[in-house]
Amino acid sequence: MARVQEANPLEILRRRRIDATVMQVLLLVLALWWLFPLITVIRQSLQVGGFGNYAHVLSTTLNGVFLPRTFLNSFVVALLHAFFVLAAGSMAGYAFSRLRFRGRELAYYLVLVFLAVPATAVIVPVYFLTGKLGLFNSYLGVALPEAALTLPFAVLLLRNYADGIDGSFFEAASIDGAGHFRMFTSIFLPLSRPTLINLGTLCIMWSFQDFIFPSLIIKSPQLTTAAQAVQTIRSAFSPTPQQTAQFFAALVLLAVPAVVLIVIGLRWMTMGLTSGGAKE
Repeated sequence: MARVQEANPLEILRRRRIDATVMQVLLLVLALWWLFPLITVIRQSLQVGGFGNYAHVLSTTLNGVFLPRTFLNSFVVALLHAFFVLAAGSMAGYAFSRLRFRGRELAYYLVLVFLAVPATAVIVPVYFLTGKLGLFNSYLGVALPEAALTLPFAVLLLRNYADGIDGSFFEAASIDGAGHFRMFTSIFLPLSRPTLINLGTLCIMWSFQDFIFPSLIIKSPQLTTAAQAVQTIRSAFSPTPQQTAQFFAALVLLAVPAVVLIVIGLRWMTMGLTSGGAKE
């Protein structure tokens, strides 16, 4: 019987280098493809007036909107959004994973059904409930429906992570007399920290990008969010080359928070997505 010829180590190394080069070129092309719109907007913002356009839009009130204030508004809403999702999602994820009660799986799958509900489908009930609760023109009025739509994803993510935690941790804690609250705070929360940071980062990013609920609930220019400001300030600029460049400068500034969040949170997002993916 003929022996299988062993592969040449140099040939294997050469193929790996070729594969790595092809992958790097592909990633570079994709990066340039996605960066092209941003580069174009930055170039347009500097075409007439240079960096003075950025100073102008940062120091001028546009249709009653002060651009730095929109960043603060978005940040407050995003923090409330993340807080509600992390608090409720972590408790629900632990409960669906570690507690045993009748109808647990049915309740879990009913929660997952709401992953398919788009924001546009709940506009009418959100508007009605916001009026009943008196939450128009408030941070809380925007953060609550955002959190409600994100919560099913949080439950899915955190229950899957909890299922991947070695059960011996909880068994040892139970033998020592720890209850579910102690196991939740001393075992589940510390071990799921990367996933929680990942989820919180995603919540903040999604909140900064949300346009529907701020436009539905916030009418005061002082509470305008960054995503909402893109449409609100548009009519403040005339179609002259100078003001067109200033409008593009405003768009660049409004995109900065999302870019910064991606850069800062990328490490934690990667850890959160991959944690629990492999078991011993």
